[in-house]
Amino acid sequence: MTRLYLDYNATAPLRPEARDAVVSALSTVGNASSVHAEGRAARGRVEAARRQVAGLVGADAKLVTFTSGGTEANNTVLAPDWRMGSEAHRADMLLVSAVEHVAVLAGGRFPPERVRTIPVDGDGVVRLDSLERLLEELAASEIRPLVSVMLANNETGVIQPVSEVARLAHRAGAIVHTDAVQAAGRMPIDMEALGVDVLTLSAHKIGGPQGAGAIVRASEALTFPPLLVGGGQEKRQRGGTENVAAIAGFGAAADAAAADLAKGPTWADWRTRLAETLRQGGVPVTVFGDNAPRLPQTLCAGLEGVTAETLVIALDLEGVAVSSGSACSSGKVAASHVLAAMGVPDKVAKTAIRISWGWESTESSLDLFANRWGRVLRHVAPGHIRAA
Repeated sequence: MTRLYLDYNATAPLRPEARDAVVSALSTVGNASSVHAEGRAARGRVEAARRQVAGLVGADAKLVTFTSGGTEANNTVLAPDWRMGSEAHRADMLLVSAVEHVAVLAGGRFPPERVRTIPVDGDGVVRLDSLERLLEELAASEIRPLVSVMLANNETGVIQPVSEVARLAHRAGAIVHTDAVQAAGRMPIDMEALGVDVLTLSAHKIGGPQGAGAIVRASEALTFPPLLVGGGQEKRQRGGTENVAAIAGFGAAADAAAADLAKGPTWADWRTRLAETLRQGGVPVTVFGDNAPRLPQTLCAGLEGVTAETLVIALDLEGVAVSSGSACSSGKVAASHVLAAMGVPDKVAKTAIRISWGWESTESSLDLFANRWGRVLRHVAPGHIRAA
């Protein structure tokens, strides 16, 4: 049976360009901090990747800092003690949206009592009015916050109004971070247009290797305290020998992912068709975030009366890989915190599966999914199937 992989939001298949870059880097020797020819060649690979990653988000290459992944990147920048040039720019409070990835919800280097949550509406879009009230409340107490709102949600695909968040937050003197891990390569990203101070990325979500991520700043003057210290790598922003092979693969994937942006309208059409496929047989289906702007290649939906766990297992047995919520919560059967924040009843939230696709997906995948979905329905909801 040919497997059908529809879990790109968990991790995308490794692109051939990225694989070639990794293999090429692994085939040579050299520490990127060494001054001899081998070291300079390794440094060249790192700097080329830095330019490629910067290009994907419209940033300056010298403001890209490589990490081991999105989680490390988020934990690094969610810190109180930033600097603006030679001046301290302390953030006393962290404000995060209620639908953030757990790597952000955990608060990074802020103590729990210094983390507050910004609510979202029924479609999972951050409440700008609530954010504004929170900012005014903090300003009245002379508390400067750091605001972190993701660009696109990893479970529902809902796109947040980050530029508006940045406008409100900057008016209050806040530093603004956006987790762009799921958005990169799936929607255009222009860091200047977003107006954020810092964003974070992960290689494996765009078809690069696992084990590489990046922090991208908007200004050289604004700096964060390193999370990993003990070396002068990455301009002393992240200690430790660079993972040259993974970084090279990240750069190659970033170049290739930029070309995928032209597929957005086609992917959005596929999302509509997949939602209709889920409704085969007349079983009631809920599409989460349906009224909000969403990534074109993400569909989060639930089948009435059938748990996500049942659907994921049944689809897997039919050769289809999907997720129930975030892959970082693998093994957990509790309802998604994202859907809970949206006000979705627990019983409904526990039906939610996430279907996501990307660079290697083809239109024929839709027909293959439809065929296998029909078989799944006959097993999991036989009493609901509409007569042919």
